[in-house]
Amino acid sequence: MQGLIAKKVGMTSVFNEEGKNVPCTVIEAGPCVVTQIKTKEKDGYEAVQLGFEDKREKRTSKAMKGHFAKAAATPKRKLVEFTGFGEDVKLGDVLNVDLFHDDNWLDVRGISKGKGFQGVVKRYGFRGVGDATHGQHNRDRAPGSLGASSYPSRVFKGMRMAGRTGGVKVAAINLRVLKIIPEENLLILKGSVPGPNGSYLIITK
Repeated sequence: MQGLIAKKVGMTSVFNEEGKNVPCTVIEAGPCVVTQIKTKEKDGYEAVQLGFEDKREKRTSKAMKGHFAKAAATPKRKLVEFTGFGEDVKLGDVLNVDLFHDDNWLDVRGISKGKGFQGVVKRYGFRGVGDATHGQHNRDRAPGSLGASSYPSRVFKGMRMAGRTGGVKVAAINLRVLKIIPEENLLILKGSVPGPNGSYLIITK
């Protein structure tokens, strides 16, 4: 699928044609440089590698400096492979937000916000034990029984329990493009996208 590497700027709201205030997300999509073109004959599959956001040469290894030099590009911080471009792009080409249009519906993938170690109430929406009778105390947010006794004498894999929450890959699909600002490479999408402000995103159409 064709797409771009982007960065989340933040959320705002705009008024649509009907005069309603619509929540939306501002995304900086591109410019992305074609740093490598993979072919079926050489690599076993077809893909286009894009690089996004400049990186200091001091922080770049010699091997990666040579990799970027082949595309006549400065070192990039984020590299992602995309399919579906075919022969439309060449090594060293720069792709901008012009790849998308106002009538597009896009998929956005990113890493969700990390929330640390959380209990079952926040992590899965449990209501807790709740009872304050029979000598119970501090049970409002407890998970309750796990259901394992003499058989099977263990806890099943995948049991919903407390643990680290967030910080996983999340996809927001079919988000409508509300506006494109090509001079600043900004993309305004309806609704929210995963991750905090400043995080990297992968946008595909």
